[in-house]
Amino acid sequence: MNKITLTLLGICLAVCSFGQTTENEKLVELGKAYKDFMFRNEPPKDFVKDLQSNVQENLKVTTNFIAQMITTDNDLLKQEFLALPDNQSLKLIYIVRAINHNIRKENQIDNIKLIDSLKTSNIPKNELVDGYYSMLFASVGNKIQPFNFSKVDFKLKDYNLTNDTEKGIFFLECMDYCGKTIWGYMNVVKPVNTSKAYDNIKKFPKFNGLKYYQFTDLNFPDFEMLIVKDKGKQSYKGYYIDKYYDLLLSHLTCLNKEGAKEKDINDLLLGSILKDSNLYKYTKNKETLESIFKEQKKE
Repeated sequence: MNKITLTLLGICLAVCSFGQTTENEKLVELGKAYKDFMFRNEPPKDFVKDLQSNVQENLKVTTNFIAQMITTDNDLLKQEFLALPDNQSLKLIYIVRAINHNIRKENQIDNIKLIDSLKTSNIPKNELVDGYYSMLFASVGNKIQPFNFSKVDFKLKDYNLTNDTEKGIFFLECMDYCGKTIWGYMNVVKPVNTSKAYDNIKKFPKFNGLKYYQFTDLNFPDFEMLIVKDKGKQSYKGYYIDKYYDLLLSHLTCLNKEGAKEKDINDLLLGSILKDSNLYKYTKNKETLESIFKEQKKE
């Protein structure tokens, strides 16, 4: 009798589990969806709805985030997604991103092995935070057009960011996204189009109620992580603060070329990290910055 009961129980469990997607299989599904529709491609009708149906409880945050990532005019700039998720979901989102990178390779490794490896890895929290906001702002750029943050005010205290490092990561990833178009107008277009660049800068967001350049809390401890493919681990601040200085100097050039008031120029010079010599070691523009402030002192 006991054997019959156990057999029936086994059959029942098999039937009940039939058709259910395991956690690892769902992560692979999410990684493929992200890869296919992260840019301008639109998913088929009902694709997102199906992606979010019958999801295990511990995967709901991750699934909802990826669903937003592949949706045009998404809700990523709302509190629900700007706020950092719980640590478990943060790591699962990181894994989805890794699957996306893996399946783009010709010589990819088995996705299940990749997932198992990452699940047991001790990934630094800073890398998880950076991965999350890198994905978020990339999707904002890909899926929400045209660019216009002029009415956005990021309240960093509301996003579950626990220290200055995490707040700095949020800020630098956002400004990296904002600066991409400016870089094009200042470095790709010939001649340089400061008018267009300045128009875009006017659409930049605020942070904690202040203009973007007035965010100066970037003296958090530096750390290393993989940032650029095939370059090994790099200084986080050496990469992102250097790019941010490029943006600030482009802004300064625009103000000078577009006939801005002297007050606006001084506000940028004295209200931003342009004057923060402690951070010059992180930028290739050290000599340029020093010369600017030497000229300021002469005047």
